[in-house]
Amino acid sequence: MNENTKRGKFLLFLIFVGPALLCFFAVVIVPFLYGIYLTFTNWDGISPNHDFVGFTNYVAVFRDSEFWKALLLTLQYVVFSVLLINVIAFILAYLLTSGVKGQSFLRSAFFTPNLIGGIILGFIWSFVFSRALVSVGQTLNIPLFSQSWLTDPTKAFWALVVVTVWQYSGYMMIIYIAGFTGVPKDVLEAASIDGCTGFQTVRHIILPLMVPSFVICLFLSIQRCFMVYDLNLSLTGGEPYGSTIMAAMHVYQKAFLSKQYGTGQGEAFILFLVVAAITLTQIYLGKQKEVDA
Repeated sequence: MNENTKRGKFLLFLIFVGPALLCFFAVVIVPFLYGIYLTFTNWDGISPNHDFVGFTNYVAVFRDSEFWKALLLTLQYVVFSVLLINVIAFILAYLLTSGVKGQSFLRSAFFTPNLIGGIILGFIWSFVFSRALVSVGQTLNIPLFSQSWLTDPTKAFWALVVVTVWQYSGYMMIIYIAGFTGVPKDVLEAASIDGCTGFQTVRHIILPLMVPSFVICLFLSIQRCFMVYDLNLSLTGGEPYGSTIMAAMHVYQKAFLSKQYGTGQGEAFILFLVVAAITLTQIYLGKQKEVDA
């Protein structure tokens, strides 16, 4: 390969990939590195001046009991939400690839909630939990719905889980449907001829072949649930009594409301490390299963 050919390929690479790389660095990499730098300063988010304070902000993070409380609540929220999202999405995908009547319409219907923004979704479900379900519960004498879920700390947490599952199950369902359609038909026919039951086919054939779909869905659902803010803000606002403040909301309040931007940025970085560690572990274990399959 001569010098002109190499130069031409490099120019072609810059033309097609250069703009995307430039945007990625400008929007993601540079702000991320600058944010890490700010964790070592005492900037309040407003003043043009900030001094280097070393690891003072990280010490403050580890002493902030409210942050760790919010992070623990977020972990609980992620566990329940991710589990329910993927179980429901897998079941829906299985049913909607089995040839049921109107499955194309049902796929679109279940996917639609994902198109609604978190802020709007929170306001819609706030009305549902505060008015619609309360009216039904009082009319039919159902104690579970006789009072708004958003006024009880425990029920408000589960309200967030319910809405999250409702929003993302349809999106993950599409990925699982792609996984189901990618399973070779001849393998399924061979299993049927050998006398495998439906459960045995799912357990020993479909599930191993769909490991890539599980890896993608778990990655997306974990990332989205950990970073939840818009739904948290519009549905509960962290109430009642601050019992539903998730980690992202606490970081925002610390940085922009309490004017402790360095500490808030430090908490955001800790949250990033937690999410990155969990996500990379999940992907690594998933890839191992994929190879074994």
